[in-house]
Amino acid sequence: VLQKGLKENFADAQVSVVDCPDLTREPFNFPAKGICGKPRIADVGGVPYLIPVVQKEKVYDLNTVAKDIELPGAFILGAGAASSRILGVNAELIPIVQTKSEKKPAVNGSYIAQINPADKGCLLEKYSTKYTDCEFGLLANLYASEGQPGKVIEVKANGRTGELNFVSCLRQILEKHYGEKPVGMGGTFIIQKGKAKIHVMPPEFSACPLNTDEDVNNWLKFFEMKAPLICQPVIVSRDPGFDLRVEHTHCFSHHGEGGHYHQDTSPDSVQYLGYLLPAELLFRIDRPQETHLVGRD
Repeated sequence: VLQKGLKENFADAQVSVVDCPDLTREPFNFPAKGICGKPRIADVGGVPYLIPVVQKEKVYDLNTVAKDIELPGAFILGAGAASSRILGVNAELIPIVQTKSEKKPAVNGSYIAQINPADKGCLLEKYSTKYTDCEFGLLANLYASEGQPGKVIEVKANGRTGELNFVSCLRQILEKHYGEKPVGMGGTFIIQKGKAKIHVMPPEFSACPLNTDEDVNNWLKFFEMKAPLICQPVIVSRDPGFDLRVEHTHCFSHHGEGGHYHQDTSPDSVQYLGYLLPAELLFRIDRPQETHLVGRD
C-alpha cells in the first residue's frame, strides 16, 4: 500500500519488511533497541491548550502516560511541547524516553529545541543535560512500544515529485486505502540528504490570542535546517472522532538543529529512510472540551 502511494509523490520509493536496526547506535542513540512490542499511540492534551491562549497549568508526565496506556516502562517517541513550568520558557520537545519501570529508573534521551536568546537562531539541547524529570506541557503525540527488536516497515523515498511532505504522504496513502478504518503508525525516519522547513515556537507565549493559522504562522519562527535530521512521526490515517492531531513530527540532529518538521525544501535531492510500525491501540488523554482546527499543521 505504502510503496504504490509513495511512487506517486517521489521519484523512487521502496518499502519492505526488515529487522529493526539497533536504535541504540548512531545516528539515533536511543535508550531502546527497537520500536516493537505492544505498539500504541497516545494523543495527549491538544493544540487548544496552546492557542488561542495558553493554558500553562496543562502539565503531564511521560511516566504517568506510560501507565495510562497500560504499558509501564514503555519506550516513547514523538512530538510535543516542553513544560514551561520546568524550562521557564516555551519550547519544542522531541521526546525519546524509556519510561520508568518497577526495576529501572527512566532514561530520558529527549531533546528540546528553543529560540536562542543570543542570536534568535535554533538552540537544540539534550534534555538530560539540564533536567532530570520526564515532564511535558500542553500537548503531545506519542508512539509507545516495549522498545524491542523485531520486524518493522522500512520506507525509502528519494526525490520528491509531489506537493505532499513525507509524513502527509504516508498518512493520506493510508486514509485513501483504508477509508473509514483508522490506521496509526509511528517510529523514526532520517532525512539523509537535503534541507527541510522546520519551526520552533518562540520562548514567550503569545500575549494576544492566535485565532487563525496566519496568526500562528506569524508567531512561530521558521528555519531551513540541513540533513541529517532524525525525525519522530506519529500518524493516524483518519480521526475516528477523538479530536486527534492526525500527524505530528519533531526532529533532532547532531549538529544543533531541530524542531517541528513541515516539509523538505530540496525536493530534487531529498532522501528519506524510515522505520515504522502500525500501532494496535489508540489512547486519547485529556481531550480538550473546547476545540478548533487552528494550528494543526
